[in-house]
Amino acid sequence: MSSYPRGYKENGGIFCHNNPWISIANAIAGNDDEAFAVYQRNCPAYVEDKSDVRKVEPYVYCQMVAGPEAATPGEGKNSWLTGTAAWTFVDVSQYLLGVRPTLDGLAIEPHLPERFDQLTVTRVFRGVTYRIAMKRTGERTVSVDGAKIGGNVVPALSDAKSVDVEVTF
Repeated sequence: MSSYPRGYKENGGIFCHNNPWISIANAIAGNDDEAFAVYQRNCPAYVEDKSDVRKVEPYVYCQMVAGPEAATPGEGKNSWLTGTAAWTFVDVSQYLLGVRPTLDGLAIEPHLPERFDQLTVTRVFRGVTYRIAMKRTGERTVSVDGAKIGGNVVPALSDAKSVDVEVTF
């Protein structure tokens, strides 16, 4: 800690790496609006209006943001040198969109704010293309090739090239 000035890295900086974990925790707890809000606060596309302060490429995650005690508060540091992007991919794909690989198949449980009422996700899993159509209805159901299944895990299929999945949430 003594090698970094005040407000940077472990000495008062704001690490970005853990933000996806906070979003994931909110999704698991069912706090869908907060899960998405945490994602937005760290996503380069959503903080573009702060680019004159952040001074980081508008399409890249940074490792940390200089804290309030730093000489340049709010400035992003160490872009391209972080696990933030990888963890954010896990957050968005497996928890916000809710398409998560498991041993038995694809668990599908979206955790999106109410303004997302319909979307489509294409996911290749174990060599099979899953076309997943999601629609907000207030009821959680999963159908595979037109047949409703119990639970939210689409069984792993090896004898098909593509599978149509319909999800309500």
